[in-house]
Amino acid sequence: MPEPSRPVVLLFPGQGAQHPGMAVELYGAEPEFTATMDEFFALMGEEGGRLRADWLGDDPRVPLDDASRAQPLLFAIGYALGRTLTARGLRPAALLGHSVGELAAACLAGVFTLADAARLMAARSQAMATVGPGGMIAAGVAADDLEPRIGARHRAAGVAVAAINAPRHTVVAGPEPWLTELTRELAAEGVTTRRVPSRQPFHCPAVRGAAELFAVGFAGVPLAPPRVPIRSTATGRPVSRAEALSPGFWAGQLARTVLFWAALDGLLTDGDHTLVEAGPGRSLSMLARRHAAVRSGRSTVLAPLPASAEGTLAAWKAAMEELDAQVGEGA
Repeated sequence: MPEPSRPVVLLFPGQGAQHPGMAVELYGAEPEFTATMDEFFALMGEEGGRLRADWLGDDPRVPLDDASRAQPLLFAIGYALGRTLTARGLRPAALLGHSVGELAAACLAGVFTLADAARLMAARSQAMATVGPGGMIAAGVAADDLEPRIGARHRAAGVAVAAINAPRHTVVAGPEPWLTELTRELAAEGVTTRRVPSRQPFHCPAVRGAAELFAVGFAGVPLAPPRVPIRSTATGRPVSRAEALSPGFWAGQLARTVLFWAALDGLLTDGDHTLVEAGPGRSLSMLARRHAAVRSGRSTVLAPLPASAEGTLAAWKAAMEELDAQVGEGA
């Protein structure tokens, strides 16, 4: 594949992007995607078989929005899509992942192997199993405006800003019943909110204990500097060598606020790019389209998969044709 007219960046979505039938039409139709998914399921052992059955079946044993399903499946699909794109000859200039998508980016960049990633995803699921009921809400308000609205009793329970996705797109996470109470209070103040599909909270103090347990899962896992730059949602800058080699950096991400907009802004400020969402749905693509660099046409966005199961294969093929056309322009 010739060099594209703009450097390509792969975006890997996280919790909330999952939906029934996500990427299923690619399974069996795209050889690299199929082989990578099968490899991941095999590495997960018996749990891998259950994951595969719940992913492909019409009546999953465990709800898809549960962390034990959404997290490993989003990781696997993101990683498998990344492998499929690179097998086509695409050489991404950078990777940017949201929440568990950052782990897919790390694996694709060679920070850890897929075999070790399977161990880590099992450890992540086990850690999140210790977290009580909760969730996340997306609010159409700036983080600076939302922070003062989180009351002391909610903060004491572990409610906090979980992600800053755009200037007026902030995610709050926490346990129940405090998250629902805060949602009602925000609605009374005229703040528009939307529930993020998740049965547990992420990226807030309520999961600090889970992050510590997750860190234990990194014992014996060799870490390497990324072979492809990863734009960090912790700092907004490329992941440094020291950060890449630190288990605490990757494990702590579970409880740390996701600074997606800062990472995206830093990336697009550095230059023009073609952003390709490597995951189900178009959540990150929609956010990226709010950026001035995309609105002006200097950078472009491509979302290969739809937000529902229907038409997945057709959408993927159309997106690959569009991507090939963009690459051809740069030849």
